[in-house]
Amino acid sequence: MMPRADQVRICSLQPGATEIVYALGLQDQLFGVTSKCDYPPDALNRPVIVHSLFDGKHPTSGDINQTIAELFGKGQKINEIDQQVLAAAEPDLLLTQAICEV
Repeated sequence: MMPRADQVRICSLQPGATEIVYALGLQDQLFGVTSKCDYPPDALNRPVIVHSLFDGKHPTSGDINQTIAELFGKGQKINEIDQQVLAAAEPDLLLTQAICEV
């Protein structure tokens, strides 16, 4: 059985999607975000499900492009999903996107 729209548990795996959740007034249904979700500021208070390879670093866009290209070339990933946090969130809906072309 599908939950009612006002009971849907949402996890956002993309910062832009997190902003949309807040813009729609659905923040009470947001149970997980990425480490890059920092707007609105309340998003920083949500459990972090996805951590980036670049967390804690300040690379240039060129550095990011090069690193991603190298990792993809090796079949490696740039983000890590915290399976325990994701399981605890019990999401009904995951908001994400395909990886951008490098």
